[in-house]
Amino acid sequence: MDIFHLDKHPHVELCDLLKLQGWSESGAQAKNEIADGHVSVDGQVETRKRCKITDGQRVTFAGQTVLVKA
Repeated sequence: MDIFHLDKHPHVELCDLLKLQGWSESGAQAKNEIADGHVSVDGQVETRKRCKITDGQRVTFAGQTVLVKA
């Protein structure tokens, strides 16, 4: 499992996280994957494109998981 560090930010938007992890090539692709129900947060399907992901949450997409840490 990968770890994504928020550094000093309080959160990262879900669509941005997919781009930053290299899981999608563009913001539009990330938003489409989220809207189509292909992304889960803490084991639950998440369809809100700009959902705020905070410390301790796990995001899964296409068999890959990342843990978000502050």
